[in-house]
Amino acid sequence: MQENGPVHSGDDRGPDRVVLGDNLDVLPTLADGSFTLVYLDPPFNTGRYQRRHATSAVRDATGSRHPARRRETVTGFRGSTYERVRGDLMRFDDRFEDYWSFLEPRLLEAWRLLADDGTLYLHLDYRESHYAKVLLDALFGRDSFLNEIVWAYDFGAKSRSRWPTKHDTILVYVKDPARYWFDSEAVDREPYMAPGLVTPAKRERGKLPTDVWWHTIVSPTGKEKTGYPTQKPEGVLRRIVQASSREGDWVLDFFAGSGTTGAVAQALGRRFVLVDDNPVAVDVMRRRLPGASFDVEPPAVSAV
Repeated sequence: MQENGPVHSGDDRGPDRVVLGDNLDVLPTLADGSFTLVYLDPPFNTGRYQRRHATSAVRDATGSRHPARRRETVTGFRGSTYERVRGDLMRFDDRFEDYWSFLEPRLLEAWRLLADDGTLYLHLDYRESHYAKVLLDALFGRDSFLNEIVWAYDFGAKSRSRWPTKHDTILVYVKDPARYWFDSEAVDREPYMAPGLVTPAKRERGKLPTDVWWHTIVSPTGKEKTGYPTQKPEGVLRRIVQASSREGDWVLDFFAGSGTTGAVAQALGRRFVLVDDNPVAVDVMRRRLPGASFDVEPPAVSAV
């Protein structure tokens, strides 16, 4: 268990909340450092134009990186400037500029909202994960990178002209490498692949998952299915929430979709704020998350 920061406990900052709205309008209303865990499952490069908010990352006197509302040149990946890294990557992929113009300001807001012992999980697929890794290093520093998780699954389209793509990538960054919370004891164990090579006690307990997670997609006929097209399985989110938050901690998901993050957080005794701009998603979450507060307009500035 990694625990160099303060132990958090539950508080009275209001009910669990679901907000209908553009997350770039909602996020600035939330207070700095409010969340121990931020999970993002954004669109996997839609190719659509999205409005851009001018943002940048700056270092303060303590060496911490924070978003700012002005564009500056900052030192990032291996001493290169952030603008240089970003510019070089955009020359490699002509789709990247529009997508990152959409995602980058939201990542900077997420970073601002993380507590000092907090963790950011960014869920992408093969189209953008490699670009995102380099740019997150430039924005937040390579020392904040914790893991690249590969979620491998067994359903979906099949290809005979290339290796079928059957995995997503989840990039994990911590706000402060010396203080982040990680509780390996709380994570659900999984069976050993070679149970005969370990002791009966270890076999009974199971092993801690590695950075490769074999987990099926949401079953089309299972009780977990909501009908929302991008729904992620609760088992994947449960590992994330168990490892990187404590009971009573606040969790944020601002591409909330079907509300899996909230359902898992609720079951594990965490608090949550979920944001989505799709009324259909909010209707799904209304049925799935009894007891949560539902806002149809961005809230006023809040302590959460």
